[in-house]
Amino acid sequence: MKMDPHFSYVALRKAFYPQADIGITANTLLLCLHIATVFMGHKPRLTDLPVTHLALTHILMLLTMGLLVSTDIWETQDIPGDFKCKVLVFLHKVMRGLSICTTCVLSVLQAITISPSGSWLANFKLKSANPIVWLFVFLWALTMSLSSNLLLCTVATPNKTQPGLLFLTDHCSFLLMSYKHRSLFLALMALRDLLFLGLMVLSSAYMINLLHRHKKRAMSLRTSRFSPRRSPEERATYTILLLINCFEILYCVDSIFSLFIGMTWTGDPILLCLQVLVANGYGTISPLVLISADTHIIKVVQTKWREKVQLLAKLM
Repeated sequence: MKMDPHFSYVALRKAFYPQADIGITANTLLLCLHIATVFMGHKPRLTDLPVTHLALTHILMLLTMGLLVSTDIWETQDIPGDFKCKVLVFLHKVMRGLSICTTCVLSVLQAITISPSGSWLANFKLKSANPIVWLFVFLWALTMSLSSNLLLCTVATPNKTQPGLLFLTDHCSFLLMSYKHRSLFLALMALRDLLFLGLMVLSSAYMINLLHRHKKRAMSLRTSRFSPRRSPEERATYTILLLINCFEILYCVDSIFSLFIGMTWTGDPILLCLQVLVANGYGTISPLVLISADTHIIKVVQTKWREKVQLLAKLM
């Protein structure tokens, strides 16, 4: 028995909205915490910029997906449906691409930060965030160019059944591209993802090796009166390793869905709904991991806020 696509999209909205609410709230909190530390005069860490960029990327990613599955935005006739579909689908795909790029930058940057002074990675240690800014400019340009085909093949879903369409939501669809062009864009995106995923795996392996060596050295120096605590760099490294593990698990599941849908051009609503939930899962989980693990930034905000309150109390 074939399920009604409209019923599946209603179920998708009911499942996605709670996920989006949690994700947008958590990412906004993470973004506000990092902005607050800057305004309170705290010297930002090099990893603060990628974390802030990641939070902003996930807010936009969840917002665009929320608009795609909503009904209110499609009831207004002021803006053509084709234009709304092209912009929202393109922005969502760009944010998805920037998510993997930013996670990779965060992973590699942390590996460089904790590398010993005598290692070859120490040569890449940064003294300012300017190179990271230019790197993100390049990543934006790269991701937008790889997603440019969506501006051509995304259309508003017609009222009548039309062959050659892959339904994304009940309002937007993809036009059937030739197998050659479809394979080309899928190959380019897969190449980009594999490159960044490979860098994440290598940086993770490097950090795990460093942490293991440090743990062995700490155990050999331990005495009955000394119980070593994790340094801020170690805590940050464990957090990023946990973040990468979450990303890799969700990425593998999402890749299976995406490749199957992209190559077979199947429009099964249940499969599309599951793919949407998995694809946006990382945007919801990552801020929760970063906020719960990064106690340093919360303590900084609390300390600075307490100082300002005490100063105001003295002035009054």
